[in-house]
Amino acid sequence: MKKYTLPILFALLMTPLALQFTPLEILKLKTFDTFVAKQEPTGNFVILDINEEDIEKEGGWPLPRQRLAEIQINLLEAGSFGQAWAFTFPQPDRMGGDVAFSEALSYGPSVLAMFENDNESYPPTVGTVILGEDTGGGYQARGVIENIEILKNNASQGVASAPTDVDGLVRQIPLLLRTVDGFAPSFAIEILKQLTGQDTYIINMTDGEIRVPSLPPISVDPLMRKWVSYVDTPIINLSDISLAQDKYVIIGTSGGGILPQVPTPNGLMNPHHLQAALAESILLPNSPKIPEWHLASELLIFTIFILLAWYLTQKLSMTVGLIGISTSLVVVAIGGIYTIKNGVLIDVTWTLISQFIVGSVSYYIKFREQYKLRQQIKKQFEHYLDPRQVKALQSDPSLLKLGGEKKRCTFLFTDVRGFTAMSEHMDPEQVTQIMNQALTIQSDAVKKYEGMVDKYIGDAMMAIFNAPIDLQNHEQAAVECAKEIQKQFAESDVGVSIGIGINTGEAVIGNMGSNTRFDYSAIGSAVNIAARCESSCKTVGKDLIIAEETAKNCNFELKSLQPIEVKGISEPLKIFTLEDI
Repeated sequence: MKKYTLPILFALLMTPLALQFTPLEILKLKTFDTFVAKQEPTGNFVILDINEEDIEKEGGWPLPRQRLAEIQINLLEAGSFGQAWAFTFPQPDRMGGDVAFSEALSYGPSVLAMFENDNESYPPTVGTVILGEDTGGGYQARGVIENIEILKNNASQGVASAPTDVDGLVRQIPLLLRTVDGFAPSFAIEILKQLTGQDTYIINMTDGEIRVPSLPPISVDPLMRKWVSYVDTPIINLSDISLAQDKYVIIGTSGGGILPQVPTPNGLMNPHHLQAALAESILLPNSPKIPEWHLASELLIFTIFILLAWYLTQKLSMTVGLIGISTSLVVVAIGGIYTIKNGVLIDVTWTLISQFIVGSVSYYIKFREQYKLRQQIKKQFEHYLDPRQVKALQSDPSLLKLGGEKKRCTFLFTDVRGFTAMSEHMDPEQVTQIMNQALTIQSDAVKKYEGMVDKYIGDAMMAIFNAPIDLQNHEQAAVECAKEIQKQFAESDVGVSIGIGINTGEAVIGNMGSNTRFDYSAIGSAVNIAARCESSCKTVGKDLIIAEETAKNCNFELKSLQPIEVKGISEPLKIFTLEDI
């Protein structure tokens, strides 16, 4: 057994690291939060924070845009060489200040924020240069809220996004967001373009970099995200803007309840502080980054030191081995902290934990072997730990139980019409694409109406409504599902039609199959009748046939069709279809 212990331990411990399990990912991020070095501001930015005191003096929020125009001009007169407003102005000013604000924006470099939204509306892609093949990566935008036309004509726009990591905190922000037409720049990228007087940015797909001309390349991950260094950018307010001289000013408000705060490892932050930190991070020489090769290096470090831990504890004496493994733990810990503090985010936390586990197990095995040798109780352990008994205890018998229950359900069968003949004249790739699209339409509709896709049979499908989860009005849901499938097929470019049969009745439902292989399914006359209804679509000349038991309990205008003969049923089966099909 001992010879299998290390491979089993190694596989069990490596799996969470290789698959990047969520708890391990959270542990990794918390480790980075602890040891990432605090950095100083670059000196290029200040934050104009319109605070509660300013808002009270100004007579409340929102400030009129005529007043925003005055602030913009005051900043320019104070010597600021650029202003970024961490606000979106999607509606015209009711007080008529848009013309003045727009004119003030035109006096110097300025950026207005756009915020993400599920509206599937995107700004045009401009100033993008792509090096290498576009592999389709990047953070997918859901849509953005833009500023009104008069304002965006005199200012740049950038998306001020703040996606969270798996633990709900913001550490990495995309510098570019992929849209249907290309890319939308982030708020920070637009600031950096203005800071350097550039109007383009370069995306290096091969090296995983984004570059603003005249600045060093910015390393990003496959989602084009940049790790944020939470530096303390100087803050000014409306009572004294003299510190804006020779600075790029990022403007926002910390007024209570105006904008939602963003959760970060440093606590809750206002959006303009977060965007300032991102802009600072891009210019910091040692700004932290998770390299693309981080997983490969973490796996390599894991492998080396796990094998070393096993060797030290198995091949050396107990005392010398303990000293050796303790030393290796210290070396790994110091090396991990050193790389993180120097901005290369490689995590060794799981390696340290795994070293401890492997060392402990190895010591236990070694101690047990020696103890058994001294006490001569090896045979007792062999009798007690019978391999078949262990295997039986580790198995879960309930997973192998066969059987089911009788339950009244509605069964839906489909079959794509003419697909087999059409596929004979297609390439395999085309066949697969059409098949996947057709089955996706069907399965999406079943899920929408709370049914269960039981199985796919070539280009056909079987679905169950009211199992395994109870569903009220399952007959109605099944017919609604059929209508949805027909509608989606008609609106898609699949190029084929579909026949559907529906029946309701009792069937035996549960896990069925052999002792080693089984599936959750249903058998019974009601299931067979649903299948016969579908196969009769061609004969009857309709794409949807509903059996009588289903028709009795659905609220649709149905049209009676000529009854059909069904094998195993003495009387012809009454069938129906929808009036509009």
